[in-house]
Amino acid sequence: MDDAVTQTVRRPDAEPPEEPAAGRHDGMPAGFEAFFAANHADVFACFRLLARDGAEAEDVAQEAFLRVWQRWDRVAAMERPDGYLYRTAMNVWRSRRRRAAVALRRLGRRDHAPVDGSTAGGVPVVEDRDTVTRALAGLPERQRAAFVLTEGLELSSEEAGQAMGIAASTVRVLAGRARESLRSVRDTGANDD
Repeated sequence: MDDAVTQTVRRPDAEPPEEPAAGRHDGMPAGFEAFFAANHADVFACFRLLARDGAEAEDVAQEAFLRVWQRWDRVAAMERPDGYLYRTAMNVWRSRRRRAAVALRRLGRRDHAPVDGSTAGGVPVVEDRDTVTRALAGLPERQRAAFVLTEGLELSSEEAGQAMGIAASTVRVLAGRARESLRSVRDTGANDD
């Protein structure tokens, strides 16, 4: 076998390949690539400062650009598409923070629900939240994800399985193991008191 470059041979009766639509490259709306290149670094830097986490900032930037890309025909016609981008990114960031806070509250309520129905505030609530966070951090990643999705966000095992890319039965097994581990941690902590 020789090292000659192999070329694709087209039949003489075959149609020539279609050219992309004017202003589009690989399905990319006209002007979006330049808009992305001009704004990505600034959006990332802004949310890096707000979130204090590079991965979170990148996720926010990606989600914001995806939403802008989905509406690019309308956004491109705006006077300040970059303003729309920043507003979208801020909404994404706020939404992510709210969902995380709700999940933590749900986990905290389930793990440490008051017997008398009262809602204590202040230091005990912070300590409970810290206990839950530390207990979750001690779980393997897949167990933690399955537990948070099913218990914290109240997704069905089918929905959580789709989110994690695994079977619903696997989610149930992982969440069950996580609950057992968390019970062990809670029971050990209660015996220490």
